[in-house]
Amino acid sequence: MRCNINIKRKLERRNEMIYGHFIEHFHRQIYGGIYDPGNPLSDQDGLREDVLEAMRKIKVPVLRWPGGCFVSSYNWKKAVGSKRIPFFDKAWRVEDPNTFGTDEYIKMCRKIGCEPYICTNAGTGTPEEMSDWVEYCNLESEGEYAKWRIENGNKEPFAVKYWSIGNENYGGWEIGAKSAEEWGRLVLEAAKMMKHVDPTTELTAAALADLDWNINLLKHCGNRLDWISIHKYWDMIHETNACAGYEQVMAYTNDLETDINKVRGLLTAMGLEKQIKIAYDEWNLRGWYHPNAHTVKQGIRKEDYLYPRDKNDDNSLYTMADAVFSACFLNTCNRNCDLVGMANFAPIVNTRGCIYTHKEGIVLRSTYHVFDLYVNYLGEQVLDVWKEDPEQITVTDRLGEKTEIDELDVVATYRETEKVVAIAAVNKNAEAARYMELSIQGGFSGREYRICSVNGENVDSYNDIGSEQVKLVIGDWKPVPADAAFELAPHSVNIIQIK
Repeated sequence: MRCNINIKRKLERRNEMIYGHFIEHFHRQIYGGIYDPGNPLSDQDGLREDVLEAMRKIKVPVLRWPGGCFVSSYNWKKAVGSKRIPFFDKAWRVEDPNTFGTDEYIKMCRKIGCEPYICTNAGTGTPEEMSDWVEYCNLESEGEYAKWRIENGNKEPFAVKYWSIGNENYGGWEIGAKSAEEWGRLVLEAAKMMKHVDPTTELTAAALADLDWNINLLKHCGNRLDWISIHKYWDMIHETNACAGYEQVMAYTNDLETDINKVRGLLTAMGLEKQIKIAYDEWNLRGWYHPNAHTVKQGIRKEDYLYPRDKNDDNSLYTMADAVFSACFLNTCNRNCDLVGMANFAPIVNTRGCIYTHKEGIVLRSTYHVFDLYVNYLGEQVLDVWKEDPEQITVTDRLGEKTEIDELDVVATYRETEKVVAIAAVNKNAEAARYMELSIQGGFSGREYRICSVNGENVDSYNDIGSEQVKLVIGDWKPVPADAAFELAPHSVNIIQIK
């Protein structure tokens, strides 16, 4: 395949927040994950220093918290101040000690160097409760809750810019689920109150790639929103009890572009395409493993829904399939960076996260290396790419249906400070290497190149304690070959840098 790139044909500058992350009060993400007081690896605030360092390396730009389904019965006021009140989490059906609340979360974000992004309770919560939270975080000293923050030892406002109204309130599994009409009206009132407290906030609300739901939401409060929140998980392992194989995973790689085009068309039709962007503020190839979590039939016991969650800790589940899929997801976000302004890998620590913790250290799963590669080696200015004769392969999805996909998924960018063209090229073929020819025009004459790659020996390679099968390898600078053809290994995620 030949890719033609002209560095003068610039698209948009991608928002760094497409490399964002998410963390929820579920299983070991918070307690026993990022927050582990008493562990020798934790700092004076109970935060795991090895995890913080890993998060800083991939320059986490934004971190969404506290949920997720968790937030739909969460009272933030019981998790600030010196007296913490444990509560029974009605979403995940466990007790939460409330020792990690807003103050601890903000402190963690400051240590990482990322923007906080708070999701509010639109299940059992009210617009007043949501706006009180904004007051606590963002006002200097006006009002009861800003004064409470100061009393808790935080004189300066937290300046939380990004706020979500609710989480998946369209779903019957969610506490406080709403009809489309109910949802539009609630979001309108919440947005009014939150913006009245701090008009500089940017608001998003739970949406999905569904015409009726989004029309109802946007007709009520489209002029008050800055984002719409869409969640995407493909391989719902808690329903199938088995991970999709590599070929089945590759069949998913076209889906995101289709969904984006649906939302783009709707926003354009409603005249909101310049105002509202998409935040994929929960996404992952694999759905979280929580069988029976939302089952309330008689006879369901704690061991039926709580203990199976430990399966999320099985590192062998997170293979090169996850890495290749995640790279394709990020490529799609880059290609559509005029509309997709935020994406949050769900979660960042444990469960399906790219960082796995154990008492004596961490494991960097395959997806971590994809973020390391993209954040540190891809460019910020997205360029137009014209592909000649793209090769396709036929793959079979989980339903047994065949679909055609491009073997190579390509995005071209420019790193302006270094004057480097950086091309992300993913070879989805499980068995065969592929060559990609490059033609770069527009006054750019690159003489040297290097290839930075994430790969393992085969599609089932994974990382575990004491075993690193998937690695990020940074190649040496070499003269650009005369034919400008570059070999891409099977099942590989690559960035070709040319200077």
